[in-house]
Amino acid sequence: MAAPKTDVGAQCRALLEDVRRGIFKPVYLLMGDEPYYPDLVCNAIVEHCIDPSEKDFNELICYGADVTADQIVTTARQFPMMAERQLVVVKDANLMKGFEELAVYCAEPLESTVLVLLLRGASADKRKSLYKTVQKTGVVVDSPLLRDYQISGWISSYYASRGLVIDPEAAALLAESVGTDLGTIAVETDKLLQALPEGCQRIGIEDIEKNIGISRRYSVFELTKELSARNAPKALKIAARMGTAAKFSMPGAVSMLALHFIRILKYGALLARDRNPSPDAKAAALEGVNPYFYREYDMAVRNYPPPKALQAISLLCEYDYLGKGGDGGLSTPPDGLLLELIAKLLNV
Repeated sequence: MAAPKTDVGAQCRALLEDVRRGIFKPVYLLMGDEPYYPDLVCNAIVEHCIDPSEKDFNELICYGADVTADQIVTTARQFPMMAERQLVVVKDANLMKGFEELAVYCAEPLESTVLVLLLRGASADKRKSLYKTVQKTGVVVDSPLLRDYQISGWISSYYASRGLVIDPEAAALLAESVGTDLGTIAVETDKLLQALPEGCQRIGIEDIEKNIGISRRYSVFELTKELSARNAPKALKIAARMGTAAKFSMPGAVSMLALHFIRILKYGALLARDRNPSPDAKAAALEGVNPYFYREYDMAVRNYPPPKALQAISLLCEYDYLGKGGDGGLSTPPDGLLLELIAKLLNV
């Protein structure tokens, strides 16, 4: 049986609370392809672990490429100098010579040492002893990349954790503008809050348009809405404007459109089996979709029943290939390819 997935966000919020209260584990293994949470925990430990007056003698921050496992073990086994604890942080720890040899120390770590192993965009081998040992004696934070369809939900949860409410349309537009980099979303949120009136707690789509610099009128977010309604004039107008934008990416647009039609297909297949599906069944078919948008998919399924949704997905596969240069696809300007694709989707 597969191990249950850890809610990394909830895990890190609990860790940050402990760190602020002065509660530390002897070893932290912070890793994963998404660096946001590992960096967040590491920075919090550095901020709170050692009093500023004690840092000169009791804090070491180094990089894996510059040290060996033997050197780190020797330092970690030293006692703090006139302080409660010492902190040893190894950034890019996966580049350290003899990295796995740290398992011997981690099996019996010194209680007065806090050892942080930070692997940005990388992971320890879960089959080997270091990972398994730290699971027993310390904390492992394993932060995977989020998929496109998970970002809007993550944004809503992130805003809630900061005492804010973001409208579903605003979360979807921000996700499209920023992408899947959680650190960038956090930075853009900080900028947004500085620009909004003090005490503002609800973020609407107008706030995102004004302060992040993206127009909903010419976004994939609006394009999918018009395709769902088979509104040809508006869909083609949006496509024409999108295709000429400086940051437009044909593969990126196709990826978002494919996700939309896969959801339509799954939802259509569900409705074919059960005209009144349970909320859980609907949520599973429309994974990553805020319930606020369910009515759009009710309309989309009427306009693209499963056979037509399959045709649309086939077209998207073809244009994904062309958009990446297959069969000379790059000889056609991106805006021309997008318009061609949208016209065909409207006519499947």
